[in-house]
Amino acid sequence: MLSFFKKKKIIPHIKLSGVIGNVGKFKQGIDFSGQEDIILKAFSVKKAPCVAITINSPGGSPVQSHLIYNFIREQAKKNKKKVIVFAEDVAASGGYLIACAGDEIYANSSSIIGSIGVIYSSFGFTELIKKIGVERRVHTAGKNKSTLDPFLEEKKEDIERLKNIQLDLHKDFINVVEKSRGFKLKKSEVELFSGEFWSGSKAKDLGLVDEIGDANQILREKFGEDVVIKKFEKTKSWLSKKLSSSNDQLEKMTNILEEKSVWQKYGL
Repeated sequence: MLSFFKKKKIIPHIKLSGVIGNVGKFKQGIDFSGQEDIILKAFSVKKAPCVAITINSPGGSPVQSHLIYNFIREQAKKNKKKVIVFAEDVAASGGYLIACAGDEIYANSSSIIGSIGVIYSSFGFTELIKKIGVERRVHTAGKNKSTLDPFLEEKKEDIERLKNIQLDLHKDFINVVEKSRGFKLKKSEVELFSGEFWSGSKAKDLGLVDEIGDANQILREKFGEDVVIKKFEKTKSWLSKKLSSSNDQLEKMTNILEEKSVWQKYGL
């Protein structure tokens, strides 16, 4: 009879879905400013034994990834709460970096996990503008201001400078993964930090995730069948909904292609 009056355990559940950064005209990607209040509210739920976070992201901005990762860890320490992360379709690149904020990481056997690396991509149009008879005119104050301009020939020193920046960013990423996963990582089998990505099952073997399972299943196993999972997720504002229904079809398509190109790397 007494068990009837016991309070049910409430588990705050944050949902992070999309490309990381200010993507598109209406900034619908995952960024720190858009998630800060949601994270604060989730960690402020009293007596919650943990905070669950579901991630479905192919990555994006390294800065926004680090900001969100650091804030989650700060809140976990401040509120003395465990963080359990669940990967859905993909937790890759910056998406995996954020996942490393978890004390435990779970994935579906078919999730895409990893891509611990840094990428820069663009196009070169020098031959095209020559072919159509366009002359490119660039005037700068600062000799490196036109670095990697797609309408100019690539310069060796520009590429070397970019690669040095990428190495710094990659090192930061590796440090986060090693700090989070520590002795769990199986480095001897494959090169974990090459930018390669794996299925959830293989990621478990490599120590990138702890176990296979989804949020509902694992949280009920840990906290009982009557656990209450309270969702915290960024909602689209009324204004952005109204504006995004405008007739600017070209810009809509550009935004869709911009985001789709990031997802397609992982076959999604």
